[in-house]
Amino acid sequence: MTSSNKSNMKIFSLNSNLPLAEEIVQHIGVNMGKSSIKRFSDGEIQMNIEESIRGCDIYLIQSTNQPGNDYLMELLIMVDAMKRASAKTINCVIPYFGYSRQDRKARSREPITAKLIANLLEKAGADRVITVDLHAPQVQGFFNIPVDQLLARPILAKYFVEKNLDDVVVVAPENNGVVRARHLGNILHAPIALIDRNRRLEDPTCTSAMDFIGDVAGKTAIIIDDMVDTARTITTASRALMEKGAKEVYACCTHPVLSEPAVSWIEESPIKELVTTNTILLQEEKKIEKIKTLSIAPLLGEMIIKVQEEKSVSTLFEL
Repeated sequence: MTSSNKSNMKIFSLNSNLPLAEEIVQHIGVNMGKSSIKRFSDGEIQMNIEESIRGCDIYLIQSTNQPGNDYLMELLIMVDAMKRASAKTINCVIPYFGYSRQDRKARSREPITAKLIANLLEKAGADRVITVDLHAPQVQGFFNIPVDQLLARPILAKYFVEKNLDDVVVVAPENNGVVRARHLGNILHAPIALIDRNRRLEDPTCTSAMDFIGDVAGKTAIIIDDMVDTARTITTASRALMEKGAKEVYACCTHPVLSEPAVSWIEESPIKELVTTNTILLQEEKKIEKIKTLSIAPLLGEMIIKVQEEKSVSTLFEL
């Protein structure tokens, strides 16, 4: 990046994932912007930008994982502060975009919360959103500003290529994960299988509620999903795969949400390894031997550089 482009950009991080933000600025070769976040005695958030940003292109890094409402409010308040401080552009880098699961009305009288979040970000003053693996890709269409959705699959695929596993089959946990599984399968030159889950059964953790479309017997199975929340699906699927004759089971995802009791379920399951990225900062108690974390920082750093230099970003979307 040229010195003139660097001098006109500033990167700030909020509270959700400071280690990731520090990796990103190190990759780009700039300093982290100076700001402070405090709280009033009643819990209200107080922000202060501690350097001039007038006329600058701002990149604001914040995932909206748990506590999602707090982190979302931090983001909105800081965007407003940047706008009022005369920033030239405000680019929200949201590695994990919370509320993207609520992208439609599945039942009557339900909200479309993903659209609400899009409206809030735009109204606050965001000019662009950069994110990774939206749960529902159509959320991009809820915005009237540019949305760049990066894919973590090449990072996950590179890891499995280097492991040189034998007789791999990539497993999609649901119908909407088939495209994701197919892309990973193409990179690994492996077939795919699909979990056919009978949701009518009372106990969703029962392995008899699952069947597989595709051959898994004698193969190394890799379950792929965009996020792992409670880990119920992948742990139940891992047991079902072993019952169907799989040699061993790996799992991978982009976003390690890992709500309770995910970590203990993964620990007790046949899953040999859960490979994920650092879009969400893992707390110490969640860093178990079975969970392998890969860095998304170089990919996000390259995206920021290309946006700042007004270059094509299409190569970053290639699988």
